Amino acid sequence: MIAYLLVFLGAGIGGAMRHGVNTGCARWCGLDFPWGTLTVNIAGSLLMGLIAGWLAFKAGENWTQHTRLFLTTGILGGFTTFSAFSLDAMLLWERGQLMIASTYVLGSVILSIAALALGLALVRALT
Repeated sequence: MIAYLLVFLGAGIGGAMRHGVNTGCARWCGLDFPWGTLTVNIAGSLLMGLIAGWLAFKAGENWTQHTRLFLTTGILGGFTTFSAFSLDAMLLWERGQLMIASTYVLGSVILSIAALALGLALVRALT
């Protein structure tokens, strides 16, 4: 039961962080492109790579399963969701902005995977 509570609390924190990024990006970049979701997907993937790399290569036995659940499933799960990504891509597609939708989908997927790889590589380099 404690694991569910930790995920719940972490997801609330991550969701609030996501809202802050979306609001800031909308204010700074406008609403013509889903900059907030793109930023969250890339930053979240980088953070996931860093945290997963740290837990796998550096943390040792001091980090519990509860800590991992709170950070990854909770906070990062609340912060990064591909459901928002899918909705944004579909809305662009439905508005007839096929090139922008394609750029958004490819950019999100490729840059997020590259960011996660960078996070893992950074932790490996420090090990």
